[in-house]
Amino acid sequence: MSEPDVVRFDVEDGIGIITVDYPPVNALGPGVREGIIASVDKGNADPAVKAMVLIGAGRSFIAGADIRMFGKPRPVFKRVSYDVLNDSAKPIVAAIHGFALGGGLEHAMACNYRVAVASAKVGLPEVLIGIIPGGGGTQRLPRLIGPKAAMEMIVSGRHVPAEEAQKLGIIDTIVPGKDLRAEAIAFAKSIADKRPLPRVSERTADTQGDAGMFEAMRKSIAKKARNQKAPYHAIAAVEAATTQPFAEGIKTEQRLFAELENADEARALRYAFFAEREVAKVPGAPKDFKPPSVKSAAVIGAGTMGGGIAMSFADAGIPVKVLEASREALDRGMQRVRDNYATSVKRGSLTQAEMDARLARIQAVERYEDIGDADVVIEAVFERIDIKKDVFTKLDAVMKPGALLLTNSSAINTDIMTDCTKRPQDVAGAHFFAPANVMKLFEVVKGTKTSLETILSAMKVGRDIGKISAVAGTCDGFAANRSRAPFVTEMMLMLEEGALPEQIDKVMVAFGYPIGPFAVSDLSGLDISYDTRKRRAAADPNFRKLHVPDRLVEMGRKGQKTGAGWYRYEKGDRTPHPDEVVKSVIADVAREFGIAQRTFTDDEILRRLLYASVNEACKILEEGRAYRASDIDVMWLHGFGYPRYRGGLMFWADGIGTKEVYRQVEEWHQRYGARWKPSALLKELADSGTPFREAKPKVAM
Repeated sequence: MSEPDVVRFDVEDGIGIITVDYPPVNALGPGVREGIIASVDKGNADPAVKAMVLIGAGRSFIAGADIRMFGKPRPVFKRVSYDVLNDSAKPIVAAIHGFALGGGLEHAMACNYRVAVASAKVGLPEVLIGIIPGGGGTQRLPRLIGPKAAMEMIVSGRHVPAEEAQKLGIIDTIVPGKDLRAEAIAFAKSIADKRPLPRVSERTADTQGDAGMFEAMRKSIAKKARNQKAPYHAIAAVEAATTQPFAEGIKTEQRLFAELENADEARALRYAFFAEREVAKVPGAPKDFKPPSVKSAAVIGAGTMGGGIAMSFADAGIPVKVLEASREALDRGMQRVRDNYATSVKRGSLTQAEMDARLARIQAVERYEDIGDADVVIEAVFERIDIKKDVFTKLDAVMKPGALLLTNSSAINTDIMTDCTKRPQDVAGAHFFAPANVMKLFEVVKGTKTSLETILSAMKVGRDIGKISAVAGTCDGFAANRSRAPFVTEMMLMLEEGALPEQIDKVMVAFGYPIGPFAVSDLSGLDISYDTRKRRAAADPNFRKLHVPDRLVEMGRKGQKTGAGWYRYEKGDRTPHPDEVVKSVIADVAREFGIAQRTFTDDEILRRLLYASVNEACKILEEGRAYRASDIDVMWLHGFGYPRYRGGLMFWADGIGTKEVYRQVEEWHQRYGARWKPSALLKELADSGTPFREAKPKVAM
């Protein structure tokens, strides 16, 4: 792409118009910076030009740097576009629509003025990919809006709406109307003769006597930013803006940026960024097929999961009907939904008006005939095959032709429901993760007879309600839960061998999980997996029973909801307390089955949990139940709280290497038996030295 293609310079009524045109979002790709420099030079050299406007073509101003360029050698420019904008002899107005993110906002702040449409958003989200702003953002933003507000924006990486950005002082004017170009030209004319030119670089960043704000911010992010460097580097860079001249602050920013760009954290976060985009691609998808938008939905089941799914649709502005077997269950479910929304209002994350609008989109109904005209229906009843089969038989009779028939199950083979209808091509799995209105993963499960068009349509449903859609092939547990099942098995079996819940939780929190797996189990309820284990044990005589959790459930210890599970809980307090009862149950099981007790190192706990799942993920790929290794990483990131700065399960394993993972899995196979048998794909990857992220399915889904 040549320079004239990506940046144009025109003159209109004495105003030079610098238009960035680098589709689809005007990233700072090759030629953009050079084009901006050349255009500013033209404007300054032309006596007819009184002022200039920097604007983006298409749907955005400048959405940031091209992330693909991070970590790679980049050309060294004699002149930097930020400096050229900053030093212009004639005023330059940044005209913002769409997004001005990262390098986009940095270019806008290098201009003298900033105007925007009301729908625009600005931000410096670099910490989300493990780096800090590298084009002066940490030095200009504190000078523009103050270090405290700047630090909050940079450390959070959030996108700030135009109205808030104007209040902060980032944007000078929100322009009326829809013709941003015309409004920006008019604004440029109004300030063309004003001198001296306002330059952000010439301001000072004043702490207003609150020098302790930086240490306070470090303490406030300590838990969330565990093991991550970028947020702390961002704080250090903003602090430099308050103690160093602008030029020195820029050097500090560049030094801190360079320390991060090629670090493991940044590489992992860049990998996660691209994996989330790759997961949306379905091999073999017809190029001319555009999934229809869903205008109405229905949910069967008003329990915790069904209510959460209904809230997901309502939150996205889509009307949804909720059907239950009895009026009592329906009323109870609707009250739970109201209570959930009310909690959000109490916390301040939702207004009362927004709550009322969302509740109005959820309609309780009692007959299957009442949902027949919905574009999509999601069955979310109890995890029992007989109940689900009955639901799908009824749906087949009432739903309009072409409606999507989706089943929300965490493990049950989708083909069981497919076989209950005369339209198997329209049936797919829609696996939500609890709580459904919060968790981002939406696992679309392809049954044997599910059409590709249904898969594509279901994935769009997920995206339309704010989820990240990923495809899995049908089998027990699909891809997400199946890949995590060995993790759960090993954490339970290590208890029998001498580990304790609090030690395993401590290891996984240190690794980066927000809370440990046993604490999570208490939160969701021990009885959930209990029913699944009973079903699997009935189907497989060789199924390895998990005696400790089974006994806890049978004792009535189901987690936080009963005041005790893996931990003990005080009334009205969710703090987990280690419990002697659990230690006693573990000791009893070990004694009964003659299992020797020993101590575990933290490293052994971590690797045994994660290697078990890496091996299973290889089996899933081998069988063609997932399209890519990176898809499994996305599932772990958004379904199980896997620490994002680790990239994902398979990316983390690549840091260790396929040969070493295979060696350890084979050793544990010899020690522990069949459950640790290495996947054929794992052995193949190890023999060839191929990374996990390049693993390809052996058969088509």
